[in-house]
Amino acid sequence: MTSLQPIRTARASVAIVNAYVVPVAGAPIERGTVLVEDGVITAVGPDVVVPGEVRILDAGGRWVLPGFVEAHGHLGVHEEGEGWAGDDVNEMTDPNGAGLRAIDGVNIDEEGFRDALAGGVTSVVVKPGSGNPIGGQTVAIKTWGGRTVDEQVISDAVSVKSALGENPKRVYGDKKALPSTRLGVAHVIRKAFVDAQNYVARRAAAEAKGEPFDRDLAKETLARVLAGELVWDQHTHRADDIATAIRLSEEFGYRLVVNHGTEGALIADVLAEKDVPVIFGPLFTSRSKVELRHRAIANLGRLAAAGVRVAITTDHPVVPINFLVHQASFAVKEGLDREVALQALTVNPAAFLGLGSRIGALAPGLDGDVVVWSGDPLDVTSRAEHVFVTGTEVYTWDAAARTGRVAERAERFA
Repeated sequence: MTSLQPIRTARASVAIVNAYVVPVAGAPIERGTVLVEDGVITAVGPDVVVPGEVRILDAGGRWVLPGFVEAHGHLGVHEEGEGWAGDDVNEMTDPNGAGLRAIDGVNIDEEGFRDALAGGVTSVVVKPGSGNPIGGQTVAIKTWGGRTVDEQVISDAVSVKSALGENPKRVYGDKKALPSTRLGVAHVIRKAFVDAQNYVARRAAAEAKGEPFDRDLAKETLARVLAGELVWDQHTHRADDIATAIRLSEEFGYRLVVNHGTEGALIADVLAEKDVPVIFGPLFTSRSKVELRHRAIANLGRLAAAGVRVAITTDHPVVPINFLVHQASFAVKEGLDREVALQALTVNPAAFLGLGSRIGALAPGLDGDVVVWSGDPLDVTSRAEHVFVTGTEVYTWDAAARTGRVAERAERFA
């Protein structure tokens, strides 16, 4: 299966000067400069020489950070307010959807992409939903910059979405079909991996003999998980389901990232010991189902304090994507270390999902995804004033009009 080649579109150059620069991966810099040339960061520091032809934006001492990363969203595949016509997040007709790809359902004209920019979110990992034990492949994309979704792709070799717990149990239980219990959900996943292992062995034997071999899209995808090419993104809330996720990952040897982790704090020591990262959230929700009865914003701080590597998710559109930073603010209020909170929005999700060579920090060689904030972004009164994606300013806050202006599609390629 061929992966899309990552593309850096709408490249531009800009120097943001006189800024309080928070690289996240390093110490803050007073009166610093971030230089982006041809869409890529080339220098970050207090004494950067800016080439004469580069546009200069004087930040006036404002905070400058990398664009935030939404590590688990349904942007473009679960469109807000569009009903069934915009609902492409769950193909709930086969428990094993490993052959499905989120990119094939993404509508980049969804309003949520504009909301993302207003919240300083410049990258999102779009995932299928949690109706199936195996939901399909995810895709990491920019939240702006392409004529098509293909031109916004950071990587389509990121992860596969899987779900344990109530959701697949309810979906297929209502159909009186496998899986209707937690036992059945785990069985579907385990059988799919055993079948994939057998498939890999048959494929290798056929290749060695020079014989033709019929490809299977689902098994090809799971073979990439087994080979370590794709992360296993495991939707799971309850502590017992998290334990099952760990059990399965150790049985088959794949890279596990827990998604949601509502009760993860109950076994935080286990997650830390096994170095299983958690994409935690969404935080602004009610206890709408049994799995969420122990939901608490403070659980994120408890996980981090135990040594678990964490990221934060809105699960957009469950929580609007522009509230990603506000979830971090409330988590700090409830005990999360503020430095960890910024890492959970940037370098951590990039690292968990193999995207750290492109996004997640302000450092030479990374994409020029830079946000100028009116103040500390963890202060709920601060706002994103200028948002750059690969060096192109795509969102600007107009203080006089009290509105944010998003770049028009035609202007992006003028």
